[in-house]
Amino acid sequence: MTKITIKAKPLSALLLAVGLSGCGGDVNTNSDYTAVDPTVPVSDWKLVWSDEFSGSAIDQRKWTFEVDCRGGGNQEKQCYTDSAENAFVSNGTLKIVAKPAADGSPQPYTSARLNTKYQGDWKYGRIEVRAKAPSGQGSWPAIWMMPTDEVYGGWPKSGEIDIFEAVNLKTVNAEGVVEANVHGTLHYGRDFPNNSNSGKSYTLPGNANPADSFNTYAIEWQEGEIRWYVNDYLYQTQQASRVRTNSRGELIGLSHRGWFAEYFDRVTGKLETQWNAAPFDQRFYLILNLAVGGNWPENVNNLGIDAAAFANGQTFEIDWVRVYECQSNPNNGKGCETIRAGYLDSETLVTGKAPIPSPPSTGVAQNLVIFDGTPNPNWPAWDCCGGSTPALVQDDSRGQVYEFLVGPQPTVNGFITRLAFIKDPAGTPSPFDASPLIENGSISFDMQVVSPPSNAASTWMFKVESNDNTTFVELPITASSEGIAPVTGQWQTFTFPLKMLDEAGLDLSAIDVIMIFPAWDTGNGAVYRVDNVKIAQPTEFPELVIFNNGGNTDWPMWDCCGGSTPIEVLDADVNALTAEFSVGATPTVLGFNSRAPFGGGEPFDAAALLAEGVVQFSVKVVNAPANPSSTWMFKIEAAGGDSAVELPLSAGNAGQAPVTGQWATYTFSLQSLFDAGLDISAIDVLMVFPAWDTGSGAVFRMHDVRIFNPNAVNSEITIFRDAVNADWTLWDCCAGSVPKVVDADAPYGKVAQFEVLGSPETVLGFLAKKDVAFDASALLANGSVSFDMRVVSAPSNPNSSWLFKIESSGAATAVELPLASGNNGQAPVTGEWQRYRFSLQSLFDAGLDISDINVLMVFPAWGTGQGAVYQIDNVEISNN
Repeated sequence: MTKITIKAKPLSALLLAVGLSGCGGDVNTNSDYTAVDPTVPVSDWKLVWSDEFSGSAIDQRKWTFEVDCRGGGNQEKQCYTDSAENAFVSNGTLKIVAKPAADGSPQPYTSARLNTKYQGDWKYGRIEVRAKAPSGQGSWPAIWMMPTDEVYGGWPKSGEIDIFEAVNLKTVNAEGVVEANVHGTLHYGRDFPNNSNSGKSYTLPGNANPADSFNTYAIEWQEGEIRWYVNDYLYQTQQASRVRTNSRGELIGLSHRGWFAEYFDRVTGKLETQWNAAPFDQRFYLILNLAVGGNWPENVNNLGIDAAAFANGQTFEIDWVRVYECQSNPNNGKGCETIRAGYLDSETLVTGKAPIPSPPSTGVAQNLVIFDGTPNPNWPAWDCCGGSTPALVQDDSRGQVYEFLVGPQPTVNGFITRLAFIKDPAGTPSPFDASPLIENGSISFDMQVVSPPSNAASTWMFKVESNDNTTFVELPITASSEGIAPVTGQWQTFTFPLKMLDEAGLDLSAIDVIMIFPAWDTGNGAVYRVDNVKIAQPTEFPELVIFNNGGNTDWPMWDCCGGSTPIEVLDADVNALTAEFSVGATPTVLGFNSRAPFGGGEPFDAAALLAEGVVQFSVKVVNAPANPSSTWMFKIEAAGGDSAVELPLSAGNAGQAPVTGQWATYTFSLQSLFDAGLDISAIDVLMVFPAWDTGSGAVFRMHDVRIFNPNAVNSEITIFRDAVNADWTLWDCCAGSVPKVVDADAPYGKVAQFEVLGSPETVLGFLAKKDVAFDASALLANGSVSFDMRVVSAPSNPNSSWLFKIESSGAATAVELPLASGNNGQAPVTGEWQRYRFSLQSLFDAGLDISDINVLMVFPAWGTGQGAVYQIDNVEISNN
């Protein structure tokens, strides 16, 4: 018995009746628009299957009747039969007829549905059907395809391709609009009811209606792309999603949002999302049917079913069905494209419903303040649907706070960081990666209800969304840690632990909406104020700087027993003050001591740093001990010497002992010191020394001595401030000039100066040294590339324009922008210093791999810059 496939139509299909329009994305194509003349048949298309319906009966070697009264999974009102009254061939066409059923039948109408399953199925090609559609309220003809083998799971996980559908053709609504739309749709994604579909409608030129005459409906289907045609006009393109990766191969987003597949991997057994040709990379068979009524046609146009329209039957007439294979490459279907210029533009390319992969977590724990009296331009206050504008008002006890209101129109209010809602020119979409805060972090805010909703049964809600609503969590506000309901007139704090939100299904890595509101359609009359909105850990990691370009008075340099006086010495290699220690004939140990009376008397509590914290410092041996058998040691003590750990210094540098004349960094994890017995809550002495009584003659220096969590430090870089960063250079790409550092007087001091000498043309800026690049991933949410610039002499060409360009290693990715776009559209003014800022989010969205930045350029447009002299200072990539 033939397996019956239920074709479900979600409620969202109702939108198609009024005509979905595709919207474009960041899409590149290698298609040659001149390769095909769409008015001329393509020679590489080979006919591999067809039915011209030239006989006197339906060819059952090609077609199977589906017989059932299930309503197609869409509450349709027909029984499908194999009766000749519902499907027959005559005069060279196939007729599928929907007509009233006999009294007492399970459904009020009968019709037919034919398929080619197990008799004709294809993977890629051109499928053409020439047909004349039926009309009338309740009519629903379809030409569509389903997978022969559901390798990715049941509907719609293995996909559905709708070549042609129409509902209620020729009906006229109260405004006099005649229904004439045809639709092409893909179904895919997750299990019902979380399935996805995407598509587009099309109307014939002039006043032509698909029910008036025959038209040719076709798709061209190749690996990763499907195109829809009516009478050879390409009106819709859909493509597989394309992922973006960074230099480490990690998923960071989509360059095109198209279809996707979700299925259990047969090897790992895990449910996985795939952004590739799946599920439309398998064999599909063809279906022709005429439904009556159902969820879609009965809920649009004039509603219901017009019995008079079906009294004498409605006929879906098919002239022929033809399937072609592309001979250029039958394996992927590519090489026979019937395309036109612009077929991937915003009018034709449809944006799909693929979930956007979250960028990988940076692992860097950072707090986010969304509002604390000063608006965050990246996170504006927002009324979703009610038409109000959240207002900054003066609160007697709080200063500036945001006030929200709810009117008769149902709405939700809160804060959002999505492009469509950011109006401040300084703002940029900044989804927040809260995943490093999962253990101790929370979303919290203070709220005061000024006026409660007029509906006494209304409840207050909290909702947070992530990654463009790919995931969300909605909870009653009483689910907060405080467990309280709002009290009118009182300021109250509400805290939602991130761990709780994670367990409820929220993707913490890209939080982009936070909402506080009375339950939908119950909030009319509510007025409330919000303050102190943040995503944060309750405490920051402590850090102790013992010595960095100078000493800490609470932790002075110290010679235990030898009688020397350690001194501060400027070391040319690090261009900073360092602590210098000397060992004489008397045995001793040396280092830094916080104990009274030597130091401040307050030990350092590093307990909060146990998991990730380190003791770290740099050492250079100036003169080695006279005893060649001496070994260098590290010792740390706590609580007045009650606990201590002593180790070879080389244990902090992969077993490498100090080399005379060379700086080396030594790192000891607090976890290892704790495991060895150190009381890390009361550290008070840190020592480095040659082994006891073996160090005579030794002189050594220490620098950058601290106890801290390296993962809690923002990953920022200053490329130029008074001098160029040691890992970067001033750079003239092509003209041979030598950019230089000059004195620009206060307040800028030393700045980088660039000159455009003339021919050959050039671009100038800052270039990282070989094998050096900066990873700005940790700064994506709020960071920017910024610098100050002054034009000393303008280009001699008055039409020259200034540009900013930034690249990743090897120019693998690059973004070039007008310089003025970094200063609210203001072009440089000769003789004036101006500040320029380009958000990392905007550069990322434009295609830059921010994990691998190694070139930053500012220059007059190519071929127009002769005579330009300009200066740049304070170049940084930071959370500024």
